[in-house]
Amino acid sequence: MSTDNELLKLEDLGPEQLAEFIHQLIDKDFSRLVQLLYRLDVSEAKLRSVLLEHPTGDAGEMIAQLILERIAQREKNKQLFKQQGDIPEDEKW
Repeated sequence: MSTDNELLKLEDLGPEQLAEFIHQLIDKDFSRLVQLLYRLDVSEAKLRSVLLEHPTGDAGEMIAQLILERIAQREKNKQLFKQQGDIPEDEKW
């Protein structure tokens, strides 16, 4: 599965399904998880902080929550810039 298709698929998953997917990546393909987090632009500092604050917590669930927050943030930004993107025709490049 290509990374772009993977990102689209993640948006369709619920929190529990996403956590299970993250668990699979942790167990079987950690480098793919790292690549996915990088591609989604999940804050490394925030990830590290969350994992350190909850050392006995479920890493898959915590990472899934960060991914869902980032997807929501990206969607919010997309809508914001779409609204601000109404540039008059004579000012467009």
